[in-house]
Amino acid sequence: MTRLSRIKSHLINIRGWRTSRKIVVLESDDWGTVRMASRKAYDELLKKGYPVDRCEFNRNDSLESNQDLEHLLDVMSSVSDSWNNPACITMNTVVGNPNFEAIRQSDYRQYTAEPFTETLKRYPSHDRVMELYREGIGNGCFVPQFHGREHVHIRHWLKSLQNGEHDTIDAFDQGMFSVHRASVKNCSEVFLDAWAVHDASDIPVLNEAIEMGLNWFNDIWGFTAQTAIAPCYAWDTVAEAALKRGGVSGLQSGRIHKASQSGGHATLLRHQMGQQNDLGQTYTIRNAYFEPASHVNTDAVADCLQQIETAFAWKKPAVISTHRYNYISSINPDNGIQHLRQLRKLLTEIVKRWSDVEFMGSDALHHTIQHTTRHEHDGTSN
Repeated sequence: MTRLSRIKSHLINIRGWRTSRKIVVLESDDWGTVRMASRKAYDELLKKGYPVDRCEFNRNDSLESNQDLEHLLDVMSSVSDSWNNPACITMNTVVGNPNFEAIRQSDYRQYTAEPFTETLKRYPSHDRVMELYREGIGNGCFVPQFHGREHVHIRHWLKSLQNGEHDTIDAFDQGMFSVHRASVKNCSEVFLDAWAVHDASDIPVLNEAIEMGLNWFNDIWGFTAQTAIAPCYAWDTVAEAALKRGGVSGLQSGRIHKASQSGGHATLLRHQMGQQNDLGQTYTIRNAYFEPASHVNTDAVADCLQQIETAFAWKKPAVISTHRYNYISSINPDNGIQHLRQLRKLLTEIVKRWSDVEFMGSDALHHTIQHTTRHEHDGTSN
């Protein structure tokens, strides 16, 4: 870690909820969503001149396969905490994807979604994905939480398709909703900020997507999502209210929350661990990062361990961001194998350094914070 990174790591942990417990939470986004459709799609887009090889998501990320989940489950179950619980990973799930054929038939005028369980049926080597998810949930290694009905901003995406923008059409023809453009780094410009409210016309679409998405989450997993994380860390109070109506009491967040998107300019908000909004929902923030696929020239394990140590020094839980693209092998076969090896090393070193560590999911962390906060307010102790 650089000196500046170390300073930032301290600053993010100064304020907010504290605990003497050594809690480690791994939060992993994007499970269930389509990103790069296949290796064939990757090669064809690269041949057309799209720099998909320069984007770690398009270079590595795809719908999780049987093998991906088997290998991840093996790593998570190989390490136990001080309570003899296996390491667990919060898998923030996008429960649906665009139904590309139905959208094409509408001439890009009508958006139709499908549960990701239907998407899985069209992919090879994905027939045991749900069985493996259930196995991981049953043994405490996998903790699904909510990341949206889809990972695409519906209105902006359909408008681009209707306007015949060639890069959006080329991606669509491959069964994808975005492709890396050389000049674009902004999440909204590749339609990924699904919950962003750019103007009033986004609000009813967003409300419907969150309500339907939470219902699908319940149908797929058999329980209600307790926490949620917005795609691209971009959401407004409209989303918080819709989540509240659906039973979500915890809001996962990055260091910076992009709120109002009016006029193309986001209002940036910062939160602290355990902060509550006006609806009584609790924020947690990610204060550690394990993203080895995008930090190939650094020691991702050592950097993450340093961030965990800093969090514990400030009596904070260590909430680690680690996206799905680190653990997927169908596009780039070496990707998942290499980074799962590093994840195993990270988990092994955590339990070695902190013998009293506790692994928990985001839902359990939010419950712990809310329970402690209530006791502090009524004069009792945790």
